[in-house]
Order: sequence, then structure tokens, then C-alpha cells
Amino acid sequence: MSQPIRVGVLVSGNGSNLQALIDASAAPDYPARISLVISNNPSAFALRRAQQANIPTIVLEHGSFATRDQFEDALLQALQKHDVQLLCLAGFMRLLSPRFLRLFRGQVLNIHPALLPSFPGLHAPRQALAHGVKISGCTVHFVDEGTDTGPIILQAAVPVLPGDDEAALAARILQEEHFIYPTAVRWVAEGAVSLNGRMVRVQGEPEFSDHALRNPGRRVP
Repeated sequence: MSQPIRVGVLVSGNGSNLQALIDASAAPDYPARISLVISNNPSAFALRRAQQANIPTIVLEHGSFATRDQFEDALLQALQKHDVQLLCLAGFMRLLSPRFLRLFRGQVLNIHPALLPSFPGLHAPRQALAHGVKISGCTVHFVDEGTDTGPIILQAAVPVLPGDDEAALAARILQEEHFIYPTAVRWVAEGAVSLNGRMVRVQGEPEFSDHALRNPGRRVP
């Protein structure tokens, strides 16, 4: 097997998706290794997760920089120093500028708790409940200059159940996030993903003739 690619992860909070990536990368055949975790929040629990896994961490508090360009210059410097080849956003609560993304084009992934392009931005499960959708889910996508508008790599769907509140729906979605994010990173690291405009193709992806999640279901009397 060739050398695993070097992954950087940007975090701001709890870091459960970081943990999913850490757990996946512990497998000997996983084609990526996390070489650096960066947080803009010094109290993020994600930093402790990384430290427990002996992964180098850096705190770059965005408020301590006079401009966003200065913050992103420090970010780029850290990523270059650690030879990061793929950058994963995992609950990182800052938007990256077009200038930054041009330097990492096609090398930045994000996970979002909705079936994009529906419900981009903050509080996606809350948005889904407010709109009364019957199926929600999560999406791994390449990051572009928009908010959650990049080409879609992988999605998972979950039913919205009677009585769901935001916390319950978000927890069900999060279970799928922990599966599809490491999967998408594996595909990218293996070179199985190709991008043509907005269309993402995955080499060897299965073809489903009739594969659907339908909700609600109703028994015929």
C-alpha cells in the first residue's frame, strides 16, 4: 500500500466527527492519517480528542488576528509546515475565503447535517423540522466559495420521526455523519473520486435500480 495521505482537520467544538476520523484512521488499511488538528477555539473538546490520540494540535484564535487574511495566512503556514494534503472541516465555525480555497482547490471537504442543497448554513435539523420534511440526512461535499454549495460526494438519509425535536433528529443524523465522513475521506485518499464541474463520480460505486428510503410508511388496512 502507498503512503497514507496527510489530513488536517479544522474544528471549533466537540469534535465527534474528528473522533470518527481518528477511529477510522487507526485501521492499518485506511489510506489517510491525521497529521494536524487546528482549532479557532482554545476550549474546544476536539483538541482533547486529538491530544489523546497523539495528534499535533494548534490553536489559532481568530479574534487575535487583525484581519481574516492574517488568520488564514497563519492557517496556511501551519498546514504547509505539516505537509497537509487534504483538509477536513469538522464543526469549524468559520468561513474560509475564496483566496484560501484557491490555494486548496479540490482539497477541502466538509460535512453538513442536511441533504444539500436543502437547508444550508446553521441549524439544519431545525430548518428541516420547520419545513416539515419527512426525510433528512447529511452530506459530505467539496468546499467552494459558497455556504454549503460545493459538489456533493456522499449523502445519507434518515427518516424524520413523529415527535422528533431538533436534538433527536440531530442525533440520528450524527450517527450517519460518523459513517459517511470517514468513507468519503477514504474514497478521496484512494483517488477513487473524480470531479467534473459539479458532478462527482466515485470509481466502483454501486448502481441501484430501485433503492429508496420512504417515509412515512403506512400499512394498508
